[in-house]
Amino acid sequence: MSDSDAPQPSRFRRALGAVGRAALLPVRGADYLVRTGKAHQHFFLPVLNGVLGDQLAARFDPRAIQMSFRRGGHDVAVADLRLSEPHQKTAVFVHGLMGDELIWQTGFQDAPGSRRYGPRLAEETHIRALYLRFNSGLHLSENGRELSRLLTELVETYPDAIGELVLVGHSMGGLIIRSAGHYAALNEELRMKNEELSSEANRPATDNSSFFIPHSSLKKAPWLAHLRSVFLLGTPNDGSWLEQNSFLTARLLERINLFPTRFLSKALNQRSNGIKDLRYSILVDEDWQDAHAHDLTPPRMPVPPLPGVQYHILMGAWLRSTRPSALREYFGDGLVGKGSARGHATFGDEAALPAGASVRTAVFSQQHHGGLLTHPEVFQYLKQWT
Repeated sequence: MSDSDAPQPSRFRRALGAVGRAALLPVRGADYLVRTGKAHQHFFLPVLNGVLGDQLAARFDPRAIQMSFRRGGHDVAVADLRLSEPHQKTAVFVHGLMGDELIWQTGFQDAPGSRRYGPRLAEETHIRALYLRFNSGLHLSENGRELSRLLTELVETYPDAIGELVLVGHSMGGLIIRSAGHYAALNEELRMKNEELSSEANRPATDNSSFFIPHSSLKKAPWLAHLRSVFLLGTPNDGSWLEQNSFLTARLLERINLFPTRFLSKALNQRSNGIKDLRYSILVDEDWQDAHAHDLTPPRMPVPPLPGVQYHILMGAWLRSTRPSALREYFGDGLVGKGSARGHATFGDEAALPAGASVRTAVFSQQHHGGLLTHPEVFQYLKQWT
């Protein structure tokens, strides 16, 4: 008997089988959710901190992440890193909003045995790869100051082990790197001014002596002397269109002033300070502390590039080239517009760059925001320029 002549199941049995499969769907779905949850459980705290991290930190909740180097899924104190290779080029990887250090190393959907940028660069270019985790719900400037402090501790603890320093940031991570550079340079400037005025205070009284800055906490920022390159992957240097729209939506709902719209506006405004700072990439304390911080066009202190540092701006182009150019420019990699990633306000005028600073820009076609973390051409770029 041929296969075509084989008896077919009755309609009753086919219907019974369909009902059985339908009944098992919730079980299979629950099993899938459990397996996915286990694979992504390390993301729970980073996501929670990205959404509510400022509130967790304010009430000293133990779930609030403290910025730290990470190794093997655990926080590692700088003294416990035990860096020994002398004068080795060191790359510090800084994740983005609601991320953690594992985005640089592996992914749930990656092919078995595959490795991401950090481990591959360490093996193929012999750099030292270090990874950070931080509370992405805090103000960008708060994380920037803490990053500067941590890098200072790193260089002071291992003065002979740290060679050239390379900083790699994805999305919000790039903004925190820029904020850290600002505070390190500012701290150095204030320290030098303090020393100058302190020496003048020992001379006969002058008008200048009254401006002495009594800050014993002002210290050198030695990591700036090691810094050579900064890589900004999908970084919203001029702000995020998504957060700008969220801000406008909350303001509109509030202005309508009905109970449902007030409720929705209040709920929307519960998003963290870190997310709110993304509207115009607020990198310094003074901007979010300003009385006009919540205006439609808030103040924004310029944070210029650091002298002697080469900046690499890596952008994704999510939409096809057949789409209108205005749409492609606005949506960029899907989360960060191309104009913002380029950072016209910061990097646009080459003549205004400080001495020794330079900027290189690379666009990767049909790549979304998260795809910049796994794209082989992005890796080759990092490999070439680190």
